[in-house]
Parts: sequence; C-alpha cells; structure tokens
Amino acid sequence: MGFFAKIVGEFIDIIEWIDDSSDTLVYRFERYDNEIKYGAKLTVREGQYALFVNEGKLADGFGPGMYTLETQNIPVLTTLNGWKYGFSSPFKAEVYFVSLRTFTNIKWGTRNPIMLRDPEFGPVRLRGFGSFSLRVTDPRALIAAVVGTDGRFTLEEITEQLRSLFVSRFADALAESRVPLLDLSTQYDELGLMLQKRIGPEFQEYGLELGKPLVENISLPEEVEKILDKRTSMGMIGDLGAFNRFQASVAMEKAAENPGQAGGMMGMGVGVALGQQTIAPWGAPPSASAAPPPPPTSAAPPPPPVPGQYHLVIQGRQQGPYDLAGVRQWIASGQVTGQTLAWKPGMAQWVALQQFPEWATMAPGGPPPLPNA
Repeated sequence: MGFFAKIVGEFIDIIEWIDDSSDTLVYRFERYDNEIKYGAKLTVREGQYALFVNEGKLADGFGPGMYTLETQNIPVLTTLNGWKYGFSSPFKAEVYFVSLRTFTNIKWGTRNPIMLRDPEFGPVRLRGFGSFSLRVTDPRALIAAVVGTDGRFTLEEITEQLRSLFVSRFADALAESRVPLLDLSTQYDELGLMLQKRIGPEFQEYGLELGKPLVENISLPEEVEKILDKRTSMGMIGDLGAFNRFQASVAMEKAAENPGQAGGMMGMGVGVALGQQTIAPWGAPPSASAAPPPPPTSAAPPPPPVPGQYHLVIQGRQQGPYDLAGVRQWIASGQVTGQTLAWKPGMAQWVALQQFPEWATMAPGGPPPLPNA
C-alpha cells in the first residue's frame, strides 16, 4: 500500500461490512497496518457479528448496532493493551465480520456406493443424496476452529468437510436403522432425524447449527433396479394366472349346467384348455395336453322323459297327460300315429309326435287324413 493509501487509512473512522455475496461466512475488514482510529464508528448490521482480534487473541465482540470505539466499550482490548483511562491514540486490531444468516439448500451426496447387507437381497450398493442448512451460532468458535487468518472465508471452504461428515454418518445411520431395501423410501424423514442427532453435536464444535437434514433419494445400481423390475413383472404375471384360472372354473360351471347342448361341451373343453395353459409356466409353448378337444360330431342324448308329460290331440280333442306306456297303447290302437299333434311342458307349440327324438322310430308316420269333402 502506498503513501496516499496510508494517509487515507489513517482517517478512516467508519468500520462496516456491506455483504453483496451469498456465500461469505467471515469477512476481515481491511485497512493499512490494521490501525483503528480512537473514536471510530463501528456499524454492525442485522445478521452480522463483529469480533476484534488483538495479536491473535479474541477480544471484544459486537452484535447488530452502531458503536463508538472508546475504552468504555472495548474493555477486552483495553485490558490486553494496558490502556489507561482517557487513552485516545490509534490502536491496532483485526476486525472480523461474521454472517449469522441461514445458508440453505447445501447439497450432500455419496461419491461412491455404500455397501450394505439387506435381509432379502443380500449385499447391495446404495447411493444417498440430500441437502441441509446451517448458520453460525458461535462466531468465536468458528474463527478459532476453522477461519484462522483467512481474509474471506466462504461457505465452500467448510462445506466440503461437512459433506464428508454427512456421508460417513449417513452410512452409519443406514446400517443402524436395519430398514429393508424396499422400505427405505418410507423412512427418509426418520433417517434425516438420525443424521441430525448424530451430526448436530459435531457441527456445534465449529460454532455452527445444523438445520434439519433432508434425505432426498436413496438409489440402487442399475443392475439391481432391473432385477427388481423383473420381480415386479413376475408378481403381476402370477396375479394374471390366478385370474385366468378363476375364469376357467366359471366357464366349466356354466358348461355343467347345460349337459345336453353341444355348446356346453365345447365351453367345457375351452375352459379346461384355458386352465391348463394358465397352470403351465409363463412363456412355455403349449403342450399337446393343453390343446382344446375337437368339437363333438353329434349332440349328447337327452335326459329320460318325465312320466305323464305328453298331451295328445285325438279325434280333434286334447287328451292326456300320458306317460310312455300310455302313448304306446294309443299307438297300438291305431288312433295315434307319427302325425298326431303332441305337446309336453316347456314347448312353445304343438308338433307332430314323430318330431320328438324319443318317438322318431317308435311312432312311424301313417298316411295323412283324407281332405275334407
């Protein structure tokens, strides 16, 4: 510093720090030969703290406000220098301004994966990421522990050390929690509280207060994520197989309700085939046993008729009901032929007797009646 700067420095009587940065923790007020004029004005703004250092020893400190530097309000400096009452000469001291504001959104993360043993997957490698906040609560401890004689101490100069501390304690907290791998995403808040409990006291050693640390993500290696995706897919396939087996059982029940219909038999065959396919391993080619049976060539025989169910039209009048034996007697008498109209419960209209399957051969048709004259 030249002669002119020295002269200007001797007339400086206002000591202040206007912080236009976003990452400065500690700033040392610079002036020639560290000389402070007796009666100078010290301005400390909100969110700041000023601390005097005399020959390497921490001296008087000041919170927000404006002060006149006299022997009355700098007792530590007065004592250290042996000043007498009424001393009015310039004196030498370093003035450090400390920012007390909260620094937020400081990122932390693991550079390398952390190896842990999971009860379900065995040894796995995890990465953790998050953020935290901090603020200075003890300026004296901060300057004594980490700042030293640095003229401008920034956040980056200490966060690197704090991040390393975070990673180490995060690995301990993760192992201590014993949370299964698949449940970690539900325990982020709990892990953050564990980190605060572990790291908070260590921050205090530097004069810092740790805000609530956040665990934002715990990620797995790509190959492990692929395995989990496959397991999820297999779980979905298992559920689909159960649904298909249920559908097959419903189809077989419906087929059993219609034993006399060809469609019912076909539905039963399809149901059985579907059930066999869902039981087979997923992706395996269908076997010969799983192929659906060929459709039946003819309908199954009807159930035996119920006795006393036939009504006949004999000589223009409705007669009956008759059972099989009764109908045979009428056939034997010659008054009932295959063309005789007949009806039984469940039919919509009268039809010729020979149209009933059970009478197709027993009641051959005779000649039609003579036309009316």
